[in-house]
Amino acid sequence: MDFNVKKLASDAGLFFTRAVQFTEEKLGQAEKTEPDAHFENLMSRADCTKHWTEKIYRQTEVLLQPNPSARIEEFLYEKLDRKAPSRITNGELLGQYMEDAAKEFGAVSPYGSTLIIVGDCEKRLGAAERDFLQTSTMSFLTPLRNFLEGDWKTISVSQNIYIHGSLFLLMKKLTAPDFQETRPRNYVLSASASAAQQELRVAQTEFDRQAEVTQLLLEGISSTHVNHLRCLHEFVEAQAAYYKQCHFHMLPNAFALNTTHSMAASPAEAISSPTDNDTLKIEEVQSPATGTRKAKVLYDYDAADSSELSLLADELITVYTMPGMDSDWLIGEKGNQKGKVPVTYLELLS
Repeated sequence: MDFNVKKLASDAGLFFTRAVQFTEEKLGQAEKTEPDAHFENLMSRADCTKHWTEKIYRQTEVLLQPNPSARIEEFLYEKLDRKAPSRITNGELLGQYMEDAAKEFGAVSPYGSTLIIVGDCEKRLGAAERDFLQTSTMSFLTPLRNFLEGDWKTISVSQNIYIHGSLFLLMKKLTAPDFQETRPRNYVLSASASAAQQELRVAQTEFDRQAEVTQLLLEGISSTHVNHLRCLHEFVEAQAAYYKQCHFHMLPNAFALNTTHSMAASPAEAISSPTDNDTLKIEEVQSPATGTRKAKVLYDYDAADSSELSLLADELITVYTMPGMDSDWLIGEKGNQKGKVPVTYLELLS
């Protein structure tokens, strides 16, 4: 043992040369280089995937929950394997404050009635936001986290075992009898050489097995990309549906506010000093002359919320559309009532 250490210290250059020569003779230089390059590419791709998945995950987490304290609280509940209490969204809380204020100011006053309209809309927007957050967390954020906390840890452990195994195997090859040509060949050394060769073969077999396992795990990164791509599609679809729903809720809300503004303003005020904004609002609340049509209701319809209009079969109503409105819906009027009505429940009359 002392002899080998001294020889490594005094003749490291010769030792390295013989290691290179051994590798070329046993494995073939071309065959050895190409698998190493492929392996390095796989490991580099895996590290890149982990790096950017982590950054995308962290920023998505901030997007879905900007409050750091709330994120920490949810994290603690998850680690304790307990369900976090349902959290009211800011929109829902704002809507509740507006409705409570309307009760104090008087629901029939212009300000109070407007607070009720806006408050109801804010609550519906908040509920839509909560649904979006839950959907996005399950379909996009959770799969990214599962990769970082599950698959990537398995890959990382396998990589470390592979690297340590390659170093161990190299040391076994450097101390194998092939590099000790000056040793006397007696019985004791031959037995030792035989044991060393056996250890080398065992180390090589274990290393080859670990290399195969590691390579399979690294090649599985392609499947990870496919899975994350599907999750990304679901995230975009949830985001598009959320913004569409917000637009859907805001249209009748804006219509009701403009109507309230028009009714609250006196005719003299509307004529005396109209601004560009006031003119725009008056034009928006007027029913379009050419776009207004009569429609016969085919089936009874119960309004889902205050933005919709309940219908009775066979009654006649006036309908028209507004810019940007969903094609499946129209604004319906009957008497003093206005609201969204589904097109499929109507027979449009000429």
